Amino acid sequence: MLVPILVVTEVTYLLGTRVGDETEVRFLGDLAAGELVTEPIAPADWLRIAELVATYRDLPLGTVDASIVAVSERLGTSAIATLDRRQFSVVRPAHVPAFDLLP
Repeated sequence: MLVPILVVTEVTYLLGTRVGDETEVRFLGDLAAGELVTEPIAPADWLRIAELVATYRDLPLGTVDASIVAVSERLGTSAIATLDRRQFSVVRPAHVPAFDLLP
């Protein structure tokens, strides 16, 4: 089963600025209702995040996108829901040859 990884703050920012406040509010309601599950950054993820930011500094990858990579590696998922295909099509995760980018 593919489980897309998302970062709540980035999603809410994109929804609010590109789609509208109403969509952002509905997304937050889905989170509150338990329809979407969040995954915290584990203490061990921070070292991997730093490694990814350093490796892809010319991209630049950045902490938010690197955290998505680190968590997806830890969870063993290859699916990422993103509008930012540039970064995630370049980054090579440790657990799969490439990410499955959604939508």
